[in-house]
Amino acid sequence: MDRTALTERLRREGVPDALYDIPGVHGVPVQLDAYYVLRPEGGAWPVLLRQRGQDSIIARFGTETEACLYLYDTLTDVPPPVPGGAERVDRLLADADEIQRRAEEDFDRAPGDEDGSPGT
Repeated sequence: MDRTALTERLRREGVPDALYDIPGVHGVPVQLDAYYVLRPEGGAWPVLLRQRGQDSIIARFGTETEACLYLYDTLTDVPPPVPGGAERVDRLLADADEIQRRAEEDFDRAPGDEDGSPGT
């Protein structure tokens, strides 16, 4: 696999374009705080994680194919959803006002200094 084939496969898999940059083949349309970069460097193929403008090499390969396969696996390895997770989120969202009210009551009942700030 080469960089062009990798980009095509990632798009077919629905991987968001903003999660990876492959110079000369695929640019990042919107720069997130963190995304992967695959670029040739000398005779090697490093895969980097760019976070807030700082690059960290997370893997280095001798061939383009190895680097592409690694990045593909990294970007498509999504953990399975937690059983019942969607229903739990729906319940939390439905109860958001009640949760906020209880949190405010708990805060008001917490011991604090005379100026109302929480104690230590």
